[in-house]
Parts: sequence; C-alpha cells; structure tokens
Amino acid sequence: MANYEGYCVKCREKREFDGQEVELANGRRAAQGSCPVCGTKMNRILGKAKVQPAGVRRCIPCTT
Repeated sequence: MANYEGYCVKCREKREFDGQEVELANGRRAAQGSCPVCGTKMNRILGKAKVQPAGVRRCIPCTT
C-alpha cells in the first residue's frame, strides 16, 4: 500500500493514510483507505493515468 494525503470528513483535517489505488465507476483513478485516527473511510481522487500507445514513437528530425 502507498501513502496518500486526504481530507477526513469526520475529523475535519487533512491526514495521511495508507490506501490502495482503485478505479471508480466513471473510469477515474482514486485512492481508498481509512483514517488512522477515527477509522472513517477516506478517498482521494487521483489524476488520469498517462498511457502512451504502444506503437507510437517520438522521432527526432534529421539534420543533414
């Protein structure tokens, strides 16, 4: 598990939590875990995964 920082609604503070990365129903990535103080479930929305297509390569222009 990785460490993430999120907002605990019950404690009303930002806290670091151990969580795992999951994919939500709408396709977005998120980290889910529990608050280390009160045990409430915490979520953190993560950025979109940067996936590069397999067959695409970046070419450097020839200087001849």
